[in-house]
Amino acid sequence: MGAASTTKRRRPRAVPWALLGLWVAVLALAGPFAGKLGDVQRDRAVDYLPASADSTQVAKIEEKLPGGETTELVLVYHRDGGLSAADRKTAAGQVAAVERELKLVSTPTGVASKDGSTLMYPVASTAPGTDEEKRDAFVNDVRDVVKAPDGADGLKVDVGGSGALATDAGEVYTSLDGPLLYTTVGVVAVLLILIYRSPFLWLVPLAVGGIANYLSMGVAYGLNQAFDTPISGQSSGIMTILVFGAGTDYALLIVSRYREELRRIERPYDAMRTALRGCGPAVLASSGTVAAGLFCLLAADLNSSRGMGPLGALGVLCALVAMMTLLPALLVLLGRRVFWPLVPAFGSEPKNRKSLFQSMGSSAGRRPLTVLASGAVLLGALALGAFALPGNLKQEDTFTSKPDSIAAMETLAAAYPERGTQSISVIALTDRADRVLADAKGVPGVDSAERGRSSGQWTEISVVAKATPQTAAETATIERLRDKLDPGGAYVGGPSAEQIDLEDTNRRDMWVVVPIVLAAVLLILVVLLRALIAPLLLLLAVVAVWGASLGIAGLVFGPVFGFEGTDPGLGLLSFCFLVALGVDYGIFLMHRMREECLAGAETGPAALTALRTTGGVIASAGLVLAATFAVLTSMPMVQLVELGFVIAVGVLLDTFLVRTYLVTSASLALGRKVWWPGPLSKAKTPPAEPESSTPELVRTP
Repeated sequence: MGAASTTKRRRPRAVPWALLGLWVAVLALAGPFAGKLGDVQRDRAVDYLPASADSTQVAKIEEKLPGGETTELVLVYHRDGGLSAADRKTAAGQVAAVERELKLVSTPTGVASKDGSTLMYPVASTAPGTDEEKRDAFVNDVRDVVKAPDGADGLKVDVGGSGALATDAGEVYTSLDGPLLYTTVGVVAVLLILIYRSPFLWLVPLAVGGIANYLSMGVAYGLNQAFDTPISGQSSGIMTILVFGAGTDYALLIVSRYREELRRIERPYDAMRTALRGCGPAVLASSGTVAAGLFCLLAADLNSSRGMGPLGALGVLCALVAMMTLLPALLVLLGRRVFWPLVPAFGSEPKNRKSLFQSMGSSAGRRPLTVLASGAVLLGALALGAFALPGNLKQEDTFTSKPDSIAAMETLAAAYPERGTQSISVIALTDRADRVLADAKGVPGVDSAERGRSSGQWTEISVVAKATPQTAAETATIERLRDKLDPGGAYVGGPSAEQIDLEDTNRRDMWVVVPIVLAAVLLILVVLLRALIAPLLLLLAVVAVWGASLGIAGLVFGPVFGFEGTDPGLGLLSFCFLVALGVDYGIFLMHRMREECLAGAETGPAALTALRTTGGVIASAGLVLAATFAVLTSMPMVQLVELGFVIAVGVLLDTFLVRTYLVTSASLALGRKVWWPGPLSKAKTPPAEPESSTPELVRTP
């Protein structure tokens, strides 16, 4: 008897220490790989382009031509009022130095603007190939050679072109890792301190979140090596956001339930075991829903979207594993004192005070139909703002600041309104190259076309349009080229064609991915809630939130932020994130409501009880998640700012309007019908189900 008793006493301390030791071993294995994630991060155009598009085929074939992929630049010399003879001499000398010191495809030829204010030299080199570091080194070497000399006041020298633009974008994405991580950690830390009101407790979930992020980096590197999973700066940044955002949400739920159990159960180990038994299944279900929604992005044709799905799901799953194992182990080992100064003493009762969400529930309960109709009208009115969203984002508008490559593009657009300033790449079968070249010259809108590199199978043809880049006229020229040349065995690519393919593919992906996401999430909800109406209600709510969020974005992107365009992928990515994350909170609320109904309560009181008991935790989790995505709005890339803004606004709308008022009001109005066609919709007093099959969700003191 004494030996058995001693074993029981040892077990509570042995399990947390064993989990801690296991995590030390896991991190020791993942550590060497986590540090290599940046080495496999790729931000070339082909890593973002549609898998099946013409422009993608051009980029891939160009890599196999003699010399490999071409890095194209445009050296731009400009002086207001006109270039002087000294300026032209300076330009010629610098261009000659570039040709002498760096390996170029051909001798650059200058093209002067009609007003004499600008001189441009197209420059191309195959020396960097597909290596991004070599490309960046080449671009920076050119910039070192080409600069306004001392004493040439008023002469402006910029290096533009697709190669310079790619280098500037790559530098931005590379610089995101540190600031994005530090800002996210800082924001989460501040919110946790305010929520927990403890000088120590906030450190535990924050540290566990950092460990989960480290693990996700190591696993992501392993997936890249094993399955060639694409990793870009955008997808790795989103993964970090999800690790801290979703992980902190799960921590809030677990800690809240653990605090409550400590008042009823003396030993921390037993209290944590009971807490995990109560809220663990709901946390597992919600994280599974988020991961499933993100995995649906694998159906996208756009490389960047398809790569973001697995990485986002990986971040959520790593956060889940850490918060369900390491966090409980640390909390048990630290004991009650980690909650100081608000230590939940054994046998104590929480302060009985009316909560904000109890008041919200009462107001929704008095006139549920009025509240529901008013909320629906408000969301519908906000969604109309989506019609005010600016058009598709152009290359020159992708940065919040103006790097050298963008300054060059703006100068060229103003100085050469009568012609294109970047080439359209055509790749033709070598045995048909002459015919394709002749056909290209005859296409309306084409200014010139000339033959370039050639291999045994493919030949490169460089086409210059009469219209300036990324205008409607140039787009029409590219479409005419494709219509004319495709039957002749040719692909049309280049920077402008890439933008066209991005827009077309995003529209296609919306029609394909959105139904898959809705079907997957609906299936999970039906299985979890054992009903059809309640899952449909949750899905309708998150779709309404998505529309309203885009509407608010349409009202502020142009007038307030000054954005000239909207990223083509904003609609799809924001939909996937908001549906997955919004349903996440819906699970917490509806599952608790179902528990109350199973205990014998009517649907109305059950809805109000669920709101009162879960509202505080959901609100805290929503604030943290919105804040982590809001971190993206401080980044220097417009597409990241737009995505972060829409998701943050959507999470706040979902947390404080849809979950609290609309879902609760709809449940009150529908009554038992909300559980149709399940047994809860029929039985007046539903039979109790086994506790293990539908565990109690979350209760807050």
